[in-house]
Amino acid sequence: MKKVVIVGACGHMGRVIADIVSGREDCTVIAGIDKAGGGAAFPIYPGFDSLTEKPDVIIDFSHPSVLDSMLAYCLTNGVPVVIATTGYSQEQVEQIHKAAEQIPVFFTFNMSLGINLMAELAKKAVAVLGGQFDIEIVEKHHNQKLDAPSGTAIMLADVINKSLDKPCTYVYDRHSVRAKRSKDEIGIHSIRGGTIVGEHEIIFAGRDEVVTLKHEAHSKSVFAVGAVNAAVFLCGKPAGLYAMSDMLADK
Repeated sequence: MKKVVIVGACGHMGRVIADIVSGREDCTVIAGIDKAGGGAAFPIYPGFDSLTEKPDVIIDFSHPSVLDSMLAYCLTNGVPVVIATTGYSQEQVEQIHKAAEQIPVFFTFNMSLGINLMAELAKKAVAVLGGQFDIEIVEKHHNQKLDAPSGTAIMLADVINKSLDKPCTYVYDRHSVRAKRSKDEIGIHSIRGGTIVGEHEIIFAGRDEVVTLKHEAHSKSVFAVGAVNAAVFLCGKPAGLYAMSDMLADK
């Protein structure tokens, strides 16, 4: 039975993760980290220095501002961590990669199995379509999401860019430049409204034909299930940076 600590335990995703773990037999939540405090079936602490028991793994669905204290605790105590928070700066991403040299770190911008399949299909599409098709990415999320574009949209763009013979630049805001679309760009567009959980669409637009890859998340539970699976997978692994592809290959 793996002992889990949830960072952001009082948030929506934290509560969903706790509910999913409660129905499993291979892990249990021993505590949560959240400044809100209370309202859970396990102790909630305001910070890592208050933890009274060392967990086997930490699952983080909180805020980028928590990263420093979380990594400090994990590095000091040798605790694996699943990082599912988005909105990190490039400096913070580098910090995560550096920590993975000493502890197991599972880091991805999207815990959904479907999204990761979509990324693999995008690689195949690039291999077949090459530079003949223009590539655009459209992402839609609820009106409470803070970052734009989404981390998942950036992840998909990065996957595509690495598969191209000639890397493209990312264009986020077309209205500021009155000019034709160039061939060496990937457009990334964000839509915010209502309670949209998450939609991502990759458009390959060629001459007289369009190929579209699309993923819709109808519930945030798909991300929580992926995070819990990742946490169990990470326990006992050597130091390193892990992603969904590693977990799928392990099956």
